[in-house]
Amino acid sequence: MVHHKKKKMDWLIGNWMMAFTCDSAFAIEHVHGHHKNVGLATDPATAKRGESFYLFFLKASLQEHRDGWKIENERLKKRGHGLISVYNRMIRGYARSFLILAAAYYIGGFGGVVVFLGISVFAKLFLEIVNYMEHYGLVRVPGTPVAPHHSWNTNKRVSSILLYNLTRHSHHHEQGSLEFWKLRPYPGAPEMPYGYLTTLYLVAFFPWAYRRMMEPRLEDWRNTYATEEEKVLMS
Repeated sequence: MVHHKKKKMDWLIGNWMMAFTCDSAFAIEHVHGHHKNVGLATDPATAKRGESFYLFFLKASLQEHRDGWKIENERLKKRGHGLISVYNRMIRGYARSFLILAAAYYIGGFGGVVVFLGISVFAKLFLEIVNYMEHYGLVRVPGTPVAPHHSWNTNKRVSSILLYNLTRHSHHHEQGSLEFWKLRPYPGAPEMPYGYLTTLYLVAFFPWAYRRMMEPRLEDWRNTYATEEEKVLMS
């Protein structure tokens, strides 16, 4: 819902949902950073070939917050506001998470805080696993447009239903603000060998098996989809 920048209520609900994961940066960096930088070496949400998920998780989490602050700094400068102000969406996001944390303490004391933080970490892990496998090993030349072949897709029915068609990821990147029920599969786009639900367990518990499984897929991507410049980046 954070993609729906022109629908204020959707955007607000999406930001409050992200506050439950203490991840205010995602609503900013993902929309204004990742969707522009997908496939680039500088994109925190594009996992490099052979990169460990747990290293990716730490790197992506830190860089998303850093980039979120950079994006807000540039936006606020253009509007004549200071970085430390009520107009800063990063600060407002942190404030939402703090309010939820305070509510958890009020309801359940120290135990409530532990439960809330545990759920937040689990949700963040789940989110970054999905990010990891959606673009794993794919590359894009800076300055070239984002294309359907820069995302991994799957048409497995159960994954599509439970994840609101996020599995149709190439279309999502083509029209980021489009409602999930309007997303359609791209027959010619790169396909994951399994659905999201199976793959995320491989990434989390058997990352070495996931990377080995994806090697032939990446070679096929190189031979079938990659431009000559992208082949150079992959080598």
